[in-house]
Amino acid sequence: MTAQTLEKAAVRRTARLGALPFLAGAGFVVFWSSGFIGARWGTEYSSAFDLLAWRYLVAGTIAAAVLLVRRPRVSSKDLVTQAVMAFLCQFVYLGLVFVGIDHGITAGVTALIGSLQPILIATVAGPLLGERVTGRQWIGLFLGVAGVGLVVADDLTAGNAALFLIPVGGLFGLVIGTIFERRRKPTVGLLTALCLQTLVSAVLFVSVTAATWQLTVPRDPGFYGAVLWLVVLATGGGWGLYLVNLRLSGATRISSLLYLVPPTTMLFAFLLFHETIGVLATLGMVVCAAAVVLIRLRDQHRTS
Repeated sequence: MTAQTLEKAAVRRTARLGALPFLAGAGFVVFWSSGFIGARWGTEYSSAFDLLAWRYLVAGTIAAAVLLVRRPRVSSKDLVTQAVMAFLCQFVYLGLVFVGIDHGITAGVTALIGSLQPILIATVAGPLLGERVTGRQWIGLFLGVAGVGLVVADDLTAGNAALFLIPVGGLFGLVIGTIFERRRKPTVGLLTALCLQTLVSAVLFVSVTAATWQLTVPRDPGFYGAVLWLVVLATGGGWGLYLVNLRLSGATRISSLLYLVPPTTMLFAFLLFHETIGVLATLGMVVCAAAVVLIRLRDQHRTS
């Protein structure tokens, strides 16, 4: 094999590795958005916790089977880390997000509340995680918050402000869980981490739903369609790619992608549920997209 051939192979390999963060980020945005759509779909047939219990009953069964086959070695520290992550990022975050949607907050607006995570992450990323946030990125972060404000403006004036506290509580669970994971630096593989968190979440959701007499056996096939949608796209795709991006790019960079989730979710909601998108919301989407470009621009220059 000649030196020229080796050089070409190295260039192709570098290009593939360079494309990996982009593909992982794009996939994350699409699959994470699908979770809000699944919540909107499934809560038409049952309560939020009933839907989550069934989602994690199915996903947890799959996770248990994977763990039994692979039999990974997990330290006690990593086991505690994954259990806490499951509680904060899935039980608290998803539980409150789904309850918010169940109480009438639209899928797009709920996604927008979740997109406040980047500014919260960036505020503590420097002192706690050692991730430096540049001046350009700070501008992008505040620009993203402005975009969020534009999109939720109509709903806030409609008298639903108190309901927003529900998903906001879930947002703090996701933020704390993300910081916790970066501080603990788990050593288990991504598939093992996903399976452990899913299994712990299954125990939590099924136990709480049963204890509060919300666990039912819905008869409508649409409910189970939503469950499968959430298991495959949201749990496997969305949360799996969140963990991938978190390890590839760090907390600030992965969090910036959440600014793109609301526009994607609103587009899905418009196509599937005919939820309207107002002028302010459209403008907010553009502002959010500009914010992500500013936040990620430093990384692009660094790799060029």
